[in-house]
Amino acid sequence: MVRRQQQVGKWGEQVAVDFLEKKGWEILARNVNTPHGELDIVARDQAAVVFVEVKARTSRAFGLPEEAVTPQKIQHLLNAAQFFLQENPIYDGDWRVDVIAIQGQLNCPNPQIVWFENAVIGN
Repeated sequence: MVRRQQQVGKWGEQVAVDFLEKKGWEILARNVNTPHGELDIVARDQAAVVFVEVKARTSRAFGLPEEAVTPQKIQHLLNAAQFFLQENPIYDGDWRVDVIAIQGQLNCPNPQIVWFENAVIGN
């Protein structure tokens, strides 16, 4: 059986994908494992490749979702993004890291979405 934390994570990632696709983004990959950690979503926003970190919460008992993106997590994201780009040279050019924070009950139709665009800028 899937743990509740994993269920919330999968739900949050799907909410984020739906959100990005409605904005016209192309989803290139999901749940990419690298030696530096997982990349939740790799997408294209016009000319830029965007690595999207998704944080989802069903309550505020552990704080806001975005508070889980620590300086250490940011460094892991940067390293993972650089690894992905080295392994996939077809995606050359501008890139950045965004964070999407989602709050709501599991599978609720209208979760609160906060998008932190350019949370970490790459080149």
